[in-house]
Amino acid sequence: AKLVESGGGLVQPGGSLKLSCAASGFMFSAAYMYWVRQSPGKGLEYVSAISPGGGPGNTFYADSVRGRFTISRDNAKSTMYLQLNSAKVEDTAMYFCARDRAGRDRGPGTQVTVSS
Repeated sequence: AKLVESGGGLVQPGGSLKLSCAASGFMFSAAYMYWVRQSPGKGLEYVSAISPGGGPGNTFYADSVRGRFTISRDNAKSTMYLQLNSAKVEDTAMYFCARDRAGRDRGPGTQVTVSS
């Protein structure tokens, strides 16, 4: 299995950014998928999850991002997304897409920095 994240960068507080995760080597359309993140000096933190079919009622969020982040997926493209809105300084982290909630099977990550 291979996971490759993209779309990270520098964003101002209150701004938006959209992350992507390209998946290959496994049956993406049948897999729960996750976003996790790691801030400097901290462990991996669960951010969001989406069921194989996606859609309303099949997405899940950590309390810290609920209402600001939106997870989605396009099974035809084997790609998952994370829309970050109303970004906060504390959202600064390396963001990983993963095949498990703990992030053991994850991609190399994409850096998100929220700063003015």
